[in-house]
Amino acid sequence: MSPKIDAHQHFWQYNPEEFGWINEEMAVIRQDFLPGDLKPELDAAGYDGCVAVQAPQTEAETEFLLGLAEKHNFIRGIVGWVDLRAENVEARLAHYSRYPKLVGLRHIVQAEPDDQFLLNPAFGRGIGLLKKYNLTYDILIYPRHLPVAAQFAARFPDQPFVLDHLAKPFIRDHELEPWATHLRELARHENVYCKLSGMATEADWLVWRPDDFTPYLDVALEAFGPGRLMIGSDWPVCKVAAGYGEAMQIVEKYITRLSPSEKAGILGGNAVRFYGL
Repeated sequence: MSPKIDAHQHFWQYNPEEFGWINEEMAVIRQDFLPGDLKPELDAAGYDGCVAVQAPQTEAETEFLLGLAEKHNFIRGIVGWVDLRAENVEARLAHYSRYPKLVGLRHIVQAEPDDQFLLNPAFGRGIGLLKKYNLTYDILIYPRHLPVAAQFAARFPDQPFVLDHLAKPFIRDHELEPWATHLRELARHENVYCKLSGMATEADWLVWRPDDFTPYLDVALEAFGPGRLMIGSDWPVCKVAAGYGEAMQIVEKYITRLSPSEKAGILGGNAVRFYGL
């Protein structure tokens, strides 16, 4: 049996300067979240391990996560940050390639003022080096960036990509289009996977229902197929709208219709294969 893996969560030591995006409405996550806080949640939900994903865009963050992974075996992989636009990017990738638990990198593209950021030549140079160092890349964007992401994926057909949080569709407003059309276009690139994560925080935090997510999950399943989807909690960010178990059950209950092997893939097998855990 494949291990059950939460393919997307975060650890941090909270400080207001580095985590300015956590506003008053999100006060519940203005605190430290460390492996000792997550392990009971994983155990209660029946998960064997997790992939920890960067939050601040610093190499210090990458070092912090690698340090945690060294001490806690249930942290199966780290998605860190390196400045992919830097002149010395290859030296930095070579340095981090010594750490087997560094499985991928991410940049917070959703926060970049340039909607064409993914097509930036300097950034593309860095992306072009990832395969040499056996690193994946997590695409963090909003729905408006999906057409650019499709062009980006086409430029690097041999590079493994995974879309975080379904590109954050407008679940609160029950809007499917043009997100659905653009998601299908991105999914045509077989080097792109998708994380079924971060959905509760895109819904109405106080009154969401499981049915709110079904149309979006239907589109993702149709577009990517069960072999390119993976479950993620987005803990502790999910806590603004849902407990750990609640966030995972959104996907767990939806996929009961699938075959045992398809379910096992989404619940961990696909993450193991994609990240090389």
